[in-house]
Amino acid sequence: MATIALLYDVHGNLAALEAVLADARSAGADQFVLGGDYALFGPQPAETVAVLRDLPAAATIRGNGERWTGDPSQAPDNAVVHGAIAACREALGDRLVAELAALEESAVLDGARICHGSPISDVRSFLPQPGDEDEELLGGIGERRLVFGHTHLPFRRSGPGGVELINPGSVGMPFDGDPRAAYALLRGPGEAPEHRRVGYDHAAAAAAVQERFGTHAWTETVARRIVTATL
Repeated sequence: MATIALLYDVHGNLAALEAVLADARSAGADQFVLGGDYALFGPQPAETVAVLRDLPAAATIRGNGERWTGDPSQAPDNAVVHGAIAACREALGDRLVAELAALEESAVLDGARICHGSPISDVRSFLPQPGDEDEELLGGIGERRLVFGHTHLPFRRSGPGGVELINPGSVGMPFDGDPRAAYALLRGPGEAPEHRRVGYDHAAAAAAVQERFGTHAWTETVARRIVTATL
């Protein structure tokens, strides 16, 4: 039976991805779920995507990062976001930008729904604590397990109707105060996820953003987020 690593929100952080892949392989992972937001905001967007595309992926979907990079008019009117998008588009090139934006929004794997934010949106998602919008966010899915990311907060809990909600956390930019890369393992369709954290040189990754793209509002924001692991 395959052991599947759930990789979400890598955000062009190649050092974090490499640390996670080494840990996942040592833990027996032989397939990967790639949950979107692969390149935007990080210091190595193209290099990160190249590594991800070589993985034996059980499912690959897009996140809001791929959608925004493909069509910047869909992104929020925010200078930090648009500065990062411009840099990412130049680094990836038009063809790869279009290919990533064309990925499916969701997939079903072993009875689990795979999406980025929620079944109804790639930017609206669940939080670790139950919320009033949870039932709406589920969108009436028939699957009993939902895997998603976007908030960069790793957790597992029960949602409306007993649907199991799994957020593996962010490989490249956690927001829970712990700068270690986050991901999760699934060792079988009915098994509980194993959340894992992997240390790497996050300070060097933060510095690499400005070394690669210069000092701008967006690179300063990204560097701070990588170091502090907060939004």
